Amino acid sequence: MHREKTPADKLKQIDQDFGWIDRISWLMDNQFKIGGFRFGLDPLLNLIPLGGAIAGFGTSLILVLAMWRNGASPKLVIRMLLNISLDAILGSIPLLGNLLDFFSKANEKNIKLLRQHYYEGKHTGSGIGIIITILIVFFLLISVTLYLIWIFFSWAFSLLNGV
Repeated sequence: MHREKTPADKLKQIDQDFGWIDRISWLMDNQFKIGGFRFGLDPLLNLIPLGGAIAGFGTSLILVLAMWRNGASPKLVIRMLLNISLDAILGSIPLLGNLLDFFSKANEKNIKLLRQHYYEGKHTGSGIGIIITILIVFFLLISVTLYLIWIFFSWAFSLLNGV
């Protein structure tokens, strides 16, 4: 028979999961130190084309899913997914992405968000505002891109008509 977890059991589970998530986050973003500069396995893995990016994103995604399982709010999960997605997108830019990976630490940002959520009560709610904002920005980017393509082809055809 499955018994319902008490609030104390839930808090203990969150603390336990938060501990291993914090350790993996440290490994991925801050494990090594050269001078005053810290970095982790994430930028080193991203030196391996495609495989490193998949490994880094997959590890970060597992961390987000583990906290979602422990009752992280939808708003928090969306913000964390945005962090790891942005890190993956920036990291996929050839050469520049490899440099950015040493400075963009999505897991560290997510740990900060998790601490604020679980221990300070922040980042609660549905997250619908974030989703709407993303959709608006995405729509604007597509619109501007299509408009610029239209201008380019209009200009190119006007050059061809002038010949």
